Amino acid sequence: MNFNIAVLPGDGIGPEVVREGTQVLKQVAGLYRFQVELEEGIVGGASIDAHGKPLTEPVLKLAKESDAVLLGAMGGPKWDALDYSLRPERALLALRQELGLFANLRPVKLFSALASASTLKREVVEGTDLLVVRELTGGIYFGQPKGITKLPDGTERGVNTEVYTTPEIERIAKVGFDAARRRRKKVTSVDKANVLEATELWRKVVTRVHKEQGYTDVALDHMLVDNCAMQLIRDPKQFDVMVTTNLFGDILSDEAAMLTGSIGMLPSASLGGKVGMYEPVHGSAPDITGKDMANPLATILTIALMLRHSLDQGKAADRVEAAVEKVLDEGYRTADIKSPGCKLIGCKEMGRLVRDKIEKLG
Repeated sequence: MNFNIAVLPGDGIGPEVVREGTQVLKQVAGLYRFQVELEEGIVGGASIDAHGKPLTEPVLKLAKESDAVLLGAMGGPKWDALDYSLRPERALLALRQELGLFANLRPVKLFSALASASTLKREVVEGTDLLVVRELTGGIYFGQPKGITKLPDGTERGVNTEVYTTPEIERIAKVGFDAARRRRKKVTSVDKANVLEATELWRKVVTRVHKEQGYTDVALDHMLVDNCAMQLIRDPKQFDVMVTTNLFGDILSDEAAMLTGSIGMLPSASLGGKVGMYEPVHGSAPDITGKDMANPLATILTIALMLRHSLDQGKAADRVEAAVEKVLDEGYRTADIKSPGCKLIGCKEMGRLVRDKIEKLG
C-alpha cells in the first residue's frame, strides 16, 4: 500500500513538532510494510510572507489529492495586525471547508504518569478518557451575516451569526453516536438550549437522531455548556463522548486539554470528507520557537490518529501510543509537563526516545 501525505508544517513550533511526527510515520511505515510519500507545502504566516495569502491554490490542490493531511500550528504576533480575512488562521478554516471536514475528533486521555502535571488533584483526573466531537464547518464561525460595520453615529457594530441546519446537526450527531459505540456507549450533547434557538434546534435534532436512527443502545444525555464547563473540572470521568457545536467544542476541548497536564499532549483529527486532516491542538508558541523546547507528543499522537482513521493501520497506531506511554512512564518530560523528579528533555530528544520505544516494542 502506498499513501500520499500532504505535510503542512505551518508557523512557530509547527515545523519542529511536525518533523518529529513525520519521522515516526516513516518509521512505522517501514515496520508495517506500507509506503508513505510526503509532499510539503506552506500555509499560514509562512504562506503570507511568501505569497501574500494564507492558503494558495497549489497547496489546496495538494491537500485535496492526498490520502491525509498533517498540519502544524499556524499564526503568531507577526501577523496579528493583518485584516481578519488575511490572517494565518484563515487557512485552517478554508482547508476544513474545502475538504468537507465537518467532524473534529479530540481524544482527551490522561496518561497515568502525567496525573501530577494536571492542575487538578490526581483523584479527580486519573482515569480521564473522553472524546470531544466538535462540529467544524457550521455555527458562528461561518454563519452569515458577519462583520464589522460603522453606524451613523460613528460607533461600530460587530456581528457574527450562529446558524445550524437539520442536516448539519444530524451528521455530527451520527459521528458522535458511532464513536460512542466503539467506546463506552454514552453521549453527552452540549448546547445552550435555554437561551439560544440555534441550539434548541440542536437538542431537538440530536434527540430525534438518537431515537429514530437506531442508536438507542447508546445512552444520551443533554448538558448546558456552562454546566459542562464546570463538570469537566469537577468530575471529568463522567464523560465518554461529548458532541457539540463549533464554538462550544473549540472552548471545551481546550479546557479538557488541561486535564491531561498540557495542551501539548492533545491530538486531533478532522474528518467527514474524502481526505482527513490531522493536527495537534496547541498553538504556534512563538516564544519557544527554535529553542528545542516544544512538546512533540501531541503531533506524534496525531500521527496515531492518522494511522487509525485514514491509513487503516490500527496496530501501528496502538504501537505509537504505547511507545509514548512508556517514555512518560520512565519520567522523561518536556518543559510544559515537567514535574519534580522527572528528566527535562527537548523536542528532538523526546521524538528520538519515542522512536526507540517503537522499535523495541516489536
